[in-house]
Amino acid sequence: MSHVVLAFEDNRLVSDLFGQFDQNLALIEQHLGVDIIARGNQVTIKGHHEGCEQARHVLVALYQRLQEGHEVHPGDVDGAIRLAIAAEKQLPLPTLEPKARLSFAQVATRRRTVIARSPAQDAYLRAMDRSDLVFGTGPAGTGKTFLAVAYAAALLERGDANRLILSRPAVEAGERLGFLPGDMKEKVDPYLRPLYDALYEMMPAERVDRGLQTGMIEVAPLAFMRGRTLSNAVVILDEAQNTSAMQMKMFLTRLGENSKMIVTGDPSQIDLPPGTTSGLIDALKVLRDVPGIVEVRFTDVDVVRHELVARIVRAYDGVGRRDVEAAGTQKGAR
Repeated sequence: MSHVVLAFEDNRLVSDLFGQFDQNLALIEQHLGVDIIARGNQVTIKGHHEGCEQARHVLVALYQRLQEGHEVHPGDVDGAIRLAIAAEKQLPLPTLEPKARLSFAQVATRRRTVIARSPAQDAYLRAMDRSDLVFGTGPAGTGKTFLAVAYAAALLERGDANRLILSRPAVEAGERLGFLPGDMKEKVDPYLRPLYDALYEMMPAERVDRGLQTGMIEVAPLAFMRGRTLSNAVVILDEAQNTSAMQMKMFLTRLGENSKMIVTGDPSQIDLPPGTTSGLIDALKVLRDVPGIVEVRFTDVDVVRHELVARIVRAYDGVGRRDVEAAGTQKGAR
């Protein structure tokens, strides 16, 4: 057992650091198995040595965040806790490395700063900075698409890319595209709405609208990518599990000079017709040993939406595993 004493100079920030009714301290206690006593601007942490050191790192990182002018929400506390636990597994980051050693990777645009909230998100941002082709796979709510758009928007604002291209396959999840009203753009826009939403969160609305008008920002169905060479651009393919193998090959071979390509998808939510091979699953097998290509896999522990989402993902994964095991047992019986 050991104890750590911390004192924070700026009393104005202490209440935000501790949280309403010390809820942030309670979260740290719950996750790291320590006891935290707060008196004024001083904190005493008691518990096992490892837990005390992790709690110290969490509080110091959150205090630095407040000093930089950012707010601290429960999700930020959760992210700092995950970071403290996984700190030694971090990869060095050439261009996005924050000032503090014990910090998740982050990207910033003029509208907001986005900080990774889990080790997988941290690895994802670092992979995008290191590699020209990154696959982000895993369940809903893990931030795959949002972080990709945030990173791309940051490159666009810094002038490191001339264009931002966002694409999705227009595959129905139970509905029929042909029965939707309107022309082709009006038919496909609902499928692309999550990409628009992420864009408007990262950039001022007038800049997004102007970029869409000038072609600096392009949001288009996957079918519109055929025959093109995408140079000096950041290209994102979302919902890639709903591409065919041929579509995926077509998309990946669009990569031009000075471009980065980010492919996101959830292999557990495939809406393709029965018997159709997912282009995402096929590409991950075919490109497994190709140098310069990185895959970052997210799991339910990386879910940053409502905590029920993580439980829902685990429940469905459990049913899926039981179905596979049952099918294997029946096959063996034959």
